[in-house]
Order: sequence, then C-alpha cells, then structure tokens
Amino acid sequence: MTPPGPWVGKYDAGVPATLEPYPDRTILDGLADIARERPDHPAILFKGATMSYGELERLSDTFAAALAADGVAKGDRVALLLPNCPQFMIAQYGAWKAGAIVCPMNPIYTEEELIGPLARCEAKRIVTLTPFYGRVKAVQAQTAIGRVIATNIKEYLPAVLRLLFTLVKEKKEGHRITLQPGDRWFQAMLAAHRDAARPAVKVSARDHATILASGGTSGTPKGVLGTHRNLVISGMQAREWMRPLLNDWTDILMLPLPLFHTYGNTGMQALAIMARAPLSLVPNPRDTVDLLKTINKVRPAFFCGVPTLYNSILNHKLVRAGKIDFSSIKLCFSGSAPLMAETKKRFEELTGGQICEGYSMTEAQMAIVANPAKGTKKVGSVGLPITDIEITIVDADDGSKAMPIGKVGEILFMAPQLMEGYWHNPDETREVLKKGPDGRTWLFSGDLGYLDEDSYLFIVDRKKDLMKIGGFQVWPREIEEVLAAHPAVAEVGVAGVKDPVKGEIAKAWVVLRPGATATIEELRAHCKAHLAPFRVPAQIVFATDLPKTMVGKVLRRKLVERHNAEVAALVT
Repeated sequence: MTPPGPWVGKYDAGVPATLEPYPDRTILDGLADIARERPDHPAILFKGATMSYGELERLSDTFAAALAADGVAKGDRVALLLPNCPQFMIAQYGAWKAGAIVCPMNPIYTEEELIGPLARCEAKRIVTLTPFYGRVKAVQAQTAIGRVIATNIKEYLPAVLRLLFTLVKEKKEGHRITLQPGDRWFQAMLAAHRDAARPAVKVSARDHATILASGGTSGTPKGVLGTHRNLVISGMQAREWMRPLLNDWTDILMLPLPLFHTYGNTGMQALAIMARAPLSLVPNPRDTVDLLKTINKVRPAFFCGVPTLYNSILNHKLVRAGKIDFSSIKLCFSGSAPLMAETKKRFEELTGGQICEGYSMTEAQMAIVANPAKGTKKVGSVGLPITDIEITIVDADDGSKAMPIGKVGEILFMAPQLMEGYWHNPDETREVLKKGPDGRTWLFSGDLGYLDEDSYLFIVDRKKDLMKIGGFQVWPREIEEVLAAHPAVAEVGVAGVKDPVKGEIAKAWVVLRPGATATIEELRAHCKAHLAPFRVPAQIVFATDLPKTMVGKVLRRKLVERHNAEVAALVT
C-alpha cells in the first residue's frame, strides 16, 4: 500500500485516508443486498413514478434471463441507446447479470456517428428507445448487431402521464414505430420470461463491465474498458467523500447528466447503490423547465451538473421569478468542464447549497479530485485527490520529471480503479498508461495543471488547447474566466485560430445573458483590466449558442471549425 499523500490532512473530519482492501464484490451484489434488506425502498424516481429496489432487482433478473435465452453469453457486448430512464438501468443490470459487457451510446449520435462505436465494440444486441430505432436499422448491416430490442419512453410513466403521452406526443414525436422482422420489444421479452430465474452466470469483480466512449488525449474515438470492481471502488470513494453532508437511505440524488457518460454511469449510479439512495433520473437536461419542476417535486439533497447546466438554471425565468425551491439541496457537484468562479458564486447565493467542483476523466473511471464537501474550497481549484487517489504533475513535453509546487505540467493519475485500457487498441493504451518519473505506471491525462502548497489542484487547460501567442503560452481557460466574470456574459468559449501575421491569435465567442447588453469594446476593456496584453483576445464575437458535448463541455475544435468556415466563405 502506498503511503497517503500530503492532501489527506485537508480532508473533512471522518473521511478516511484509505478504504483498502476493497471488497471482492460487484454492484450487482450491492443491489441484491438492498433488495433483500429493504425491497420497497425507492431506487428510481422518474417523471412522478417510483421503482423500488426490489422491482429493479426482479426486472433485471428477468431481462438477464431473456438475454440468455436470446443467445447472449458471458463476455458478449450489449449496447444501450437510451436516455436516462428506468429501462436503461433495468437493461444494464440485466446485461451484467447475463455476463455481458455494457456499451452505452450517446442517443444524439447521427447514423454516421453510431457506426464507429457500434462496430468497434462488436455489440451483439442493442436496446434502443423507439425514436432512435430507424437510425439503428440504417447502420445495423455495418455492425455485429443481430437483433434490436426497442422500448418506448412511456412504459414506466405514471398512468395519467402515459395516457396523455399516447394521445398527444407518441406519434407526433416519432415514438410510435413498427418493428422489423427479427427484432423484439423490451416489454415483450420481460413478459415472456417473467417467472424465469437469473441465469447461472458467475460475475466477478474482475470481469469487464463497461465500454465507455472517450476521445482520450488524442481526440480520436475509443472505448474505455472498465470492470465491475471499478464501479464498486468509485461508489465507495464518492460515498465517503460526500458523507459529511449526505445521509444513506434518505437523501435523494438527482441525475440530469447522461448515464452513457462516466459521470453518470461510473459515478452517480455506483454512488446511489453504495449510499442506498433513491436516484432521480432526468431524461433531458436541456429541457430546463422539466428539470426545474423535477427539483420542486422530488426535493433532491444532492444535485450533479456541469457549468452550462448551472448557467442555464441561473438564467431561467422561473428561477429569476423565485418559483423554484432549492432549499432541499445540500451539495452540488460540478465536473466535466471548468466551473467559472462567477457561476459558482451566483448559484450558491441562489440556492444556499454548496457546489463542490471536481475533476476526473473516463479513463480514470471516476478516480476523482474534488473539493471537500464541508471544508475549504479554493476558488479556481478542482480540489484534492480523494481517498486512495494519487496525482502528480510532470513536465508536459515528455513526462520525465516531476514538477515543483506551483509549476504547470501534465496531470497524472494513480488509483485502484483506472481503466484496463482501450478496447482492442493497445497502441493508444500505451500512450496514456505508461511509466512516470518514479517508475510506476500512471494514467497520463493530457490536461495541464499545478498543485499549490496545500496540494489543491488547479486545472490550466488541455495540452492540445494551449495557444502560443507572441511567443507566450496562453490557455483558453484563463481568458474564459475573466470574460465569464463580466455581468453581461452568460457563456464564453475561447480557442486559438490561425492568423496570417501572428501565426495564432486568441478568439472569444460570447453568449450574453437574457436581457443584457454589452459591446465588444466593453468586453475588451474588461479583459485589459484583468489580463496581460498578450492574453487579451484579439477577436471577440457574439454568438447565440456554443457547440457542446452532451455533458456540457464547450467544443473548442467546433469553434475553430466555425471560424475556418467563416473565413473560407469570405475568401470565396
């Protein structure tokens, strides 16, 4: 066992320095324990309906039996093309019980975007929501999928809402479909195997559980391979870190972020099992009205989001009118993208809850760096390595030496739950899992940052986003932080673009708050007051929106593509 790092002295009281040795158990064992101990305890809250842990255990047993009868064997891959809904969790637990590896996919992928990940993971079956069925069928021939299993979002809605959906929305919004020969309905499979026992498949902690999508440090799509053990470790670590403010069994966790992403899948889902907590699922975080109404209804204690989601909430007319009650929220978590200091300040003033900013990556399998739940939260910092996580900073060029306190370098992770590697991609795996200066194998993040004298981590930016302007190194985030502090700015993205004279310049895309006004000259003056001259963006433009991932990261490469297209249009 490696001695704990100096950061453990900054932990909240009661948070352990280590949880080792971790139990030789799976999330499935945790689900079975809860279903046995309190079968009627709420597991899933969804659109006004509640599914108990006993029901989730029984339905996932049934789906496992249905998959086994359909030819799914241990080690096979089962893809999920679903939003946050009960079917996602039933299908995932069922696939695991059948011994399969689950491959969650982004539901907003186009046909072209689906082909690559489905072909790479060689999924044998896919469970999809009905509106996405046509997309799956269009690419099926280019994949290993032998059968498509379709489910309708209305299947687990409350009776009245289900009726209204059937009458008003089902056909209009593309939820009513006709299955092609050979495909199956999710509910029909459950009904056909209602009395069947769970398959006699041994699922161990070391077995593979998930293949999650990641661009990694190179930006090329890859599948991150994780184990059942990783889920247990991540859930245990998060539970201990949050324990100073969260109570097992009673506190509701709200998940508006997608279950196909490591944040929701490896993080929140595992935390819910370890804390025996009800998990409130929000199918579409972009539907801010539904999200806010859900907060009013379920009264969550813990809310997880990304900066763009917090901004969306702050700027919504229902919130500005004081019609949303945030008083139940004790703790919020923010990750996946940098949280601007101004956003954090405004949200905490509005709700009375605390935002705990953190940092991880899909390859780290929720090995988290996070600010303490109750203790010191440093502005601009993503916090401390939590229990059993190590980080170090190395020179960004070749990783050959450790950097001193306060010096920027590449961030490396060490944790008991790091990914096993990229699915069928040993070359890319060797690029990120390799020896550090101390001779041990570390996960090289591709992110730049530094540790301060208290071991708090500050993210500077992605290595590939670093700009070289006038011979100086400039990171987009430092400009974004300054612009985001302007009272008229709602969102901002900064990227380096080519310039015929200077080689590269910083360009900022700014989205204003509803009803706010500002000029480019005002924003430039604001930057000049807070930034060295070489850091002031050479170009500032206004935008109606910014391109983002499903979990809210601003896609700087898309901003550059937008710029290049505009330049090309001017030339022609």
